[in-house]
Amino acid sequence: MSQNLDKLKEKIAEAHKGGGEKRIAKQHEKKKLTARERVEYLLDENSFEEMGVLVTHRTTDFGMDKQKFYGDGVITGYGTIHGRLVYVFAQDFTVFGGSLSETHAEKICKVMDMAVKVGAPMIGLNDSGGARIQEGVKSLGGYADIFHRNVKASGVIPQISAIMGPCAGGAVYSPAMTDFTLMVEDTSYMFVTGPNVVKTVTNENVTSEELGGASTHSTKSGVTHFTASNDIICLENIKQLISYMPQNNQTAPEKLPFELGDEHREVLESIVPDSSNKPYDMHEVIKGIIDDDTFFEVHKDYADNIIVGFSRIGGRSVGVIANQPMSLAGVLDVDSSKKAARFTRFCDCFNIPLLVLVDVPGFLPGTDQEWNGIILHGAKLLYALSEATVPKVTVITRKAYGGAYDVMNSKHIGADFNFAWPTAEIAVMGAKGASEIIFRKEIAASEDPEKKLAEKEAEYAEKFATPFEAAQRGFIDEVIMPKDTRRKLIKAFSALENKHVLRPNRKHGNIPL
Repeated sequence: MSQNLDKLKEKIAEAHKGGGEKRIAKQHEKKKLTARERVEYLLDENSFEEMGVLVTHRTTDFGMDKQKFYGDGVITGYGTIHGRLVYVFAQDFTVFGGSLSETHAEKICKVMDMAVKVGAPMIGLNDSGGARIQEGVKSLGGYADIFHRNVKASGVIPQISAIMGPCAGGAVYSPAMTDFTLMVEDTSYMFVTGPNVVKTVTNENVTSEELGGASTHSTKSGVTHFTASNDIICLENIKQLISYMPQNNQTAPEKLPFELGDEHREVLESIVPDSSNKPYDMHEVIKGIIDDDTFFEVHKDYADNIIVGFSRIGGRSVGVIANQPMSLAGVLDVDSSKKAARFTRFCDCFNIPLLVLVDVPGFLPGTDQEWNGIILHGAKLLYALSEATVPKVTVITRKAYGGAYDVMNSKHIGADFNFAWPTAEIAVMGAKGASEIIFRKEIAASEDPEKKLAEKEAEYAEKFATPFEAAQRGFIDEVIMPKDTRRKLIKAFSALENKHVLRPNRKHGNIPL
């Protein structure tokens, strides 16, 4: 066990070293690997055990009885990553374009069933032209069998999909139902209908890359969580991602050895500007709190007004959710709410504690947001954090205004520990806006309205735009100095290690989808 931990630490350290991607890319400049090369690179050396090697398709129509290949276009089996058991399938584009047949689907279903049975992560390396048209409804039924298993495995074992080639039509729904999706730039794409159909139906001219490439899905749609410049980096990302997860929902992520030392971080004292209107990079706060070089950001290029990702604090795997003042002042909007809600639910499924860093002025106003359902989507994040039973700790670094204060893991919706820095401002709204409403008549009647507004703004800020009013009511457990944050968090997560919540007896809740 100690050897595996040492190996895991070395792998994590290597993956996080500066310029790591460039070094990995140089080691293997080939843009696209074969299916078997992908499996061999992903898994520990000599650990792969293949299943269904001799399987061939059963179709005799259209001359298919004369074209049979062992394995039928997909490699399936199991092996280890950093010594941990995983199940894997890799579609082989060189055999019928990696198209899915009845037997192809049966092989995938078999390893998915095994993964659930033994409680091990399931990894799919997708590279397929879609359903095998020579088989008609049999191949469509095969897709449905896979989809059904994706749903049954959801929240039971981690499911990861790497799109390493084409993925079109019904094939896109299996990756969409897994926990994380990765794509390779320039060589992979995902869409329900291709450019030719789009042209025919809507008269739009669009390329495959524009319609469903890695850049499109990582920045616009949010379908993919990670992109990589080549196959090797994509596979390295899977290895790193797996390191933060447990084997299944009945276990906890592996904790790395850690001894508490001098955990004060003076750098945190100077990150938040004196002016509440000046932005700062929340990544710097995260960096000052977590174990060195352990932050692995998820959905980096999508809805960047909120940050989500995995890290380690005191050797423990922790999910981080943080407003980003550098983008839209850190407001919550439709996309950021969906992004954070999805990540929250994954962490809660797999016993990964949550750290929420708050600097949020509210929800983004405007017709675009209202017409696109900010009420509904904002409620998703509220629901997800309220429902989560894993250890939940909040640190308010600066603004926590309005309903967004409630949503961002407040004490009222079940947070276990709520800390605030002295710079925290907790109120219904900003001091200026509040003063303009509360003291409107008094300001209008004064000889110098601007001076009176400034006076009232200062009066309101002194009373409400601080963490002390909330702390007096017990909504904040402690007002802490920024430099003490890491030490407080290490102790808090340690204290919550055996947290257990009894949930109501129900089939499931009805999250506002």
